[in-house]
Amino acid sequence: MKRVLEPEFMDDPDQAQAYAQADFSKENEYFINEFRRRFPDFLSGSVIDLGCGPADIPIRLVQALPDCRVIGIDASRPMIQLGEKAITTAQLHDCIQLRCETIQRTFLPDLADAVISNSLLHHLPRPMDFWTTITRLAKPSAPVLIMDLSRPQSTTIAQTIVEQYAYHEPEILRRDFYNSMLAAFTHEEVSAQLAESGLGHFVITCPDDRHWIARGHLVE
Repeated sequence: MKRVLEPEFMDDPDQAQAYAQADFSKENEYFINEFRRRFPDFLSGSVIDLGCGPADIPIRLVQALPDCRVIGIDASRPMIQLGEKAITTAQLHDCIQLRCETIQRTFLPDLADAVISNSLLHHLPRPMDFWTTITRLAKPSAPVLIMDLSRPQSTTIAQTIVEQYAYHEPEILRRDFYNSMLAAFTHEEVSAQLAESGLGHFVITCPDDRHWIARGHLVE
């Protein structure tokens, strides 16, 4: 099945609200645990989160690693607004900064010590922008952990996955999930992107039937 693009930004407040209210706790907690397991020596420093959404992952990361500081980037104004509310509730404004901008326009005064991203890549029409941004914004040898959806072989399989994992969610979220599955990249496509961007040494694994994870350190 060929890739079907979806909108790059989630600018609809109803979409953003549905996403923020959905229960991604299992996936997000897995992501944080995977970062800590793969990079056990990383206990402090600046972390940039590309496509931070409503800031659940930045909050979980700072709660797990209190000496970390997170800069969350997201081009969706409604997502950033929801993230700011969540950070206020968690009382973590001293540790987390959110910025509403595209990753192509993101610049940091100092290079980040680590990079994380969950479910941003499939939104981008030009995937190499994503990998170029990582190497541009982070220090040499920085740990990197990326997770995203994996495109299934057919629309039928995509619909089956939606029914299995999002049957209890509102229709607007189910539709977004389906469209995201169609816009996602396959394991093989991600491998090719990594090789092209000089990150061919990264390790890619598939933890379940709908995600892939890429991890590694930037080259010194």
